[in-house]
Amino acid sequence: MTDRTPTRMLGPAEVRALAAELDLRPTKQRGQNFVIDANTVRRIVRESGVGADDVVLEVGPGLGSLTLAILETGAEVTAIELDEALAQRLPRTIAEYAPDHADTFRLIRADALKVESVPGPPPTALVANLPYNVSVPVLLHLMSLLPSLRHGLVMVQAEVADRLAAKPGSKIYGVPSVKAAWYADVRRAGTIGRNVFWPAPNVDSGLVYWRHREPPSTVVSREDVFAVVDAAFAQRRKVLRGVLKPLAGSAGAAEKALVAAGIDPLARGESLTITDFVRITESLQKVPS
Repeated sequence: MTDRTPTRMLGPAEVRALAAELDLRPTKQRGQNFVIDANTVRRIVRESGVGADDVVLEVGPGLGSLTLAILETGAEVTAIELDEALAQRLPRTIAEYAPDHADTFRLIRADALKVESVPGPPPTALVANLPYNVSVPVLLHLMSLLPSLRHGLVMVQAEVADRLAAKPGSKIYGVPSVKAAWYADVRRAGTIGRNVFWPAPNVDSGLVYWRHREPPSTVVSREDVFAVVDAAFAQRRKVLRGVLKPLAGSAGAAEKALVAAGIDPLARGESLTITDFVRITESLQKVPS
């Protein structure tokens, strides 16, 4: 039996040393807040449920704090990093801190919002500290792009985490909640304080766990359903009969479609499930304007 070298984590001193080496000045524009606490990244990985049989996709690995904790489980990691300096340094960091896992780490230098494929074995899990300003678009894009993803855990701004996990009837239930529900069952999985980051953000972070489920069975496209979702929440205070008028062609046609779908025309989007939106979309395509 060969001796394995334990995986080392990045602490505050290591993170600052790497940043100094790269002359890195974290920017709000790219949402660069680096985790400096080993217990936090290990907690994130534990909550994600990933194990040695997973191929994990990580977005924005940065200096590698979370990457090291994922590799520690024995999982393979494919990381997508946009920043050139960070992307160039990360493989060396992995080789230094997790030498036994360097051959199961792959790096793609790209914008996660624009990737159209992910080389290597199909990812089974997504674990990431997502930049606050693009967290929802990135999550939905990757869920759509990679049906091989079965589960995941993302760290996002606490308010965004609440919205993603919100249920119908909640005041914060909206477009992110509905669209995420097309792909997965989503729940809140905890809160992360500000003091485990460098630099410390001015908001708390939240963990969102999700598990893949098959999308609703329907003859209409996801794009058409999402267009109805967008319309329903564009003017939250207005009832569905009014906000769906442009899609239906007239208020009367919108009302007919809603009634045919079994939905009260005076209801609002915040009361509907993803299945309700599918039925409305199907009705809209059947009812003449």
